[in-house]
Amino acid sequence: MNEKEFQSMLYLLDDSDERVVEHVENQITLMGMDALPFLEKYWSDEANVVVQERMVLLIKKINQQLLLQSLRIWEATETQDLLEGVLIIDQIANPNLDRQLIENQIDKIKLDAWLELNYDLTSFEKVKILNQILFDAHGFCGDTESYHSSKNSFISSVLERKKGNPISLSVLYIIIAQRLNIPIFGVNLPQHFILGYVNEFDWMPLLQFNDASSLLDGSGSEIMFYINPFNKGLIFNRDNIIKFLQQLKIEPSDDYFKACSNKDILVRILRNLETSYATENNTSKLELVSQLVAILVSDKQA
Repeated sequence: MNEKEFQSMLYLLDDSDERVVEHVENQITLMGMDALPFLEKYWSDEANVVVQERMVLLIKKINQQLLLQSLRIWEATETQDLLEGVLIIDQIANPNLDRQLIENQIDKIKLDAWLELNYDLTSFEKVKILNQILFDAHGFCGDTESYHSSKNSFISSVLERKKGNPISLSVLYIIIAQRLNIPIFGVNLPQHFILGYVNEFDWMPLLQFNDASSLLDGSGSEIMFYINPFNKGLIFNRDNIIKFLQQLKIEPSDDYFKACSNKDILVRILRNLETSYATENNTSKLELVSQLVAILVSDKQA
């Protein structure tokens, strides 16, 4: 379809027959990404308010469909790259996300840490350097004032504001550590996501890092100690986790002490967003997040 034909379709969005309007909207929606340049070009200059509102809704609907499709593709990939996954989630807030800017910000933090690292250092010394770079040099910290804000679940917002919740700070920590070949994994602890430093071994390719299947054979799966990025990288041990669970009156499970997968991390982020959007009374975003959760979680797990 050329631009002139598309303009003719836009004209019909104000047709008196609702069946015509519905048919045009369905045709534009089916065009998917191909329709977005035309819609974005004409909606701001559209004099007819009704047509303009319908164009905005079409842009929103198409972006949401593309987002759902992107997560389905991610879920079907073997590697399920963590950064790619969280960038898909970020498009909930910003469909026109500047991915290169985020890559540049992450690379800057990684470079600062790399300049300080010596691979003869102990695991504790490596973590101490990561903590110094992330929390002192770059000033990242836990957002205690607006803990449940939806902003804390998007890595672009965390990089901009230098604040996040436990899982968003953990995701940033994981990505930086993995790019430096430091074996730090996410640990899906109830009510407070944390990290584990895995006993070092011969790693699979970097994209396999937080894929729990890479640890199924047991090699290097032992976590030496745990890290709390929400508390500036505080280091603690298994006994501390047991005491934490006892305080919450939660029965300890093996899963609370082991590395989790990237899919687990994305589900945890989306669950947090469900809580945030429910609190913020954002029903449209809440519905979208629930659809994203359904892609990653089977009926039995849901």
